[in-house]
Amino acid sequence: MWLAVLGLSVLGSVGGLATAGLLVALQKNVRTRVVPWLVSYAVGTLLGAALLSLLPEALLTLPPSRAFATLLGGILTFFTLEKLVLWRHCHDDHECDVHQSTTAMVLIGDAVHTFVDGAVIAAAALVSLPLGLTTALAITAHEIPQQAGDVAILLAAGQSRGRAWTLTAVAASGGVLGALAMLLFGEHLPGILPYALSFAAGNFLYVSMSDLIPHLHRGGIDSNAFRQVLLIGLGILTMVLL
Repeated sequence: MWLAVLGLSVLGSVGGLATAGLLVALQKNVRTRVVPWLVSYAVGTLLGAALLSLLPEALLTLPPSRAFATLLGGILTFFTLEKLVLWRHCHDDHECDVHQSTTAMVLIGDAVHTFVDGAVIAAAALVSLPLGLTTALAITAHEIPQQAGDVAILLAAGQSRGRAWTLTAVAASGGVLGALAMLLFGEHLPGILPYALSFAAGNFLYVSMSDLIPHLHRGGIDSNAFRQVLLIGLGILTMVLL
């Protein structure tokens, strides 16, 4: 049973990692055009995941006051981390299209998100393996746009292709840790899950609205406002459809 559950948690990350690998394999001149578009798309997926997926799921269990307090705590926590630990001063805006701290923030948020995904897959699989498989496939579909957006952010922040893929894979390994946690502490973890969802939503909101959207306004990574709005809308629509 444990091997089956852990295998399903790995399956939940394969789709996103495959997309990340495809993006990393693109030629530099192609990536130069595609990456700025995917940053706008990433804004939409981050907002959509936070407000249309993570937070509504948390509200199914938590009263609104606790859910939004946890979300606020997530925003303040990552603001504090960026200020005290991850802060990087840019002397020239043109040399800092996407902050290096954004890389860490996205990876932390993705690790938290995949940790929760892994725990959810394990919980479903413990009920029945077919339910676990269905859940894993749904999470795989959900992770594809998210992982693609994450790789776009890492490349825009100056990471090499190999490092961008490796960091994404490390963050995705949080799914296995989440599954292990559910298997080991299944009786207690379900009560923590909605708080983790709200906290992760706070992280995604902070990254998208504090780090990424201001750069889109300044036009440093893509000056076409219509394309920005279109791609942000497409990212949100993807979350709705999935």
